[in-house]
Amino acid sequence: MKTLYFRIVLTFILIAMVSSMFALLLSNGYYLVKLQGANEQKVWTIASEIRTLYEQVPDVDPASYFTHVANMGFQIYLVNDQLAGTTYGSPFKHNQIDPEQIRRVLAGETYRGILNEKHFLMVTGFFENSIQNSVGLPLQINGKSYALFVRPNLEQQIGQVRILMAFLLGLTFLFSIALIVIFSQYIVKPVKKLTEATKRIVGGDYQMKMDVSRKDEIGVLARDFTQMAQSLKQLDDMRQEFVANVSHEIQSPLTSIQGFAQSIINKGTTEEEKERYLQIIWEESKRLSSLSKQLLTLASLDKENNVVKRTTYRLDEQLRQIIIICEWQWSEKEISIELELPEIEITADSQLLHQVWLNFITNSIKFAQPKDTLRIEIRKQQTNIVVAISDTGMGIPASELPYIFDRFYKADKARNRTGAGSGLGLSIVKKIIELHGGHIVTHSVFGEGTTFEVHLPRV
Repeated sequence: MKTLYFRIVLTFILIAMVSSMFALLLSNGYYLVKLQGANEQKVWTIASEIRTLYEQVPDVDPASYFTHVANMGFQIYLVNDQLAGTTYGSPFKHNQIDPEQIRRVLAGETYRGILNEKHFLMVTGFFENSIQNSVGLPLQINGKSYALFVRPNLEQQIGQVRILMAFLLGLTFLFSIALIVIFSQYIVKPVKKLTEATKRIVGGDYQMKMDVSRKDEIGVLARDFTQMAQSLKQLDDMRQEFVANVSHEIQSPLTSIQGFAQSIINKGTTEEEKERYLQIIWEESKRLSSLSKQLLTLASLDKENNVVKRTTYRLDEQLRQIIIICEWQWSEKEISIELELPEIEITADSQLLHQVWLNFITNSIKFAQPKDTLRIEIRKQQTNIVVAISDTGMGIPASELPYIFDRFYKADKARNRTGAGSGLGLSIVKKIIELHGGHIVTHSVFGEGTTFEVHLPRV
């Protein structure tokens, strides 16, 4: 399996090689456009000066003259009319040249091989040590025609520089590869830590320390990963707490049902006790049924798959119907009802919102004292519809207020379990409002009352 480290190193090496190839191609283009002609002209000028200087001192020995000139950094090839050639200075690595070219120079023409020679990369022709890569011009020596071919002896002129440059480029490439191999580990190291952290999360261990001080993308990833781990831990804690709460809520009525049923089976109870036990069994089974329905509702809402079935209906009429449905509850406590419900239509899921209003209203009635007041009003805003449900009941302590919408949370822990409910009602309400794109604002003063404001978009 190819690791990320191997891929990064290989990628950098390929980048270096490809960059070198592109640099070579660009250098070749620059040589063709800017340097080739100028270089050839320089060589041509030098060859012409060599010939002119010799013609001004015709009595000098040709062999001695061309030897001294070659010693100044040139390679010279002199050919007589019999096509016999003599080399002065360092020998050519490739001394083959077309005889027809020699004859043309002997006949008075010139030869410009630096321009005419073709190579795959023309820039390499600058260093080609051959007679063909030279300039040729006719020369008269003692009345006889000769062909003079001249090119710079680069080995003598810049040989050490060439070796130094090759050594420099080679070391640069090798050091680049070595540094890539070393520093790639610093790129891969935090990724490896993230991989190890992922494995720990899979194993259920959410406690980890990541380097979140970095300011680059790795640092951002580490911070996001740490936040994700914390969120997963909270989710796992919530899941465990949820399972424990569900188990506890189910176990409590089941224990009561089993205990009282066993008492009836044992036949050691009076008829009056049997009737009371059966009543308790019925209430506990009803609470168990309500709990299962609420759990199914929460599961359905959590999926959020086409849960909301929107229709347009009269919101004020819906609230009045719920007040009528709960009449026996608030009339029993002689609770005063104040309504401010202007006619208004809303596009929403009527069944889900019915459950919201019913929950808020029944809770207000449940925790109200006799002759308290329950106020329900609708306020129209520019983009929202606000439904405010207020009571003058016992209120909610400030320390409890942030948690009232948590699942299985019960603010009134002093009440008995039957009266306090399952702790799922407000969680369901909040989820329904969120699915409608709204939110809930809660105001409560302990001992004075509570107001729930439901803000819904006007769609």
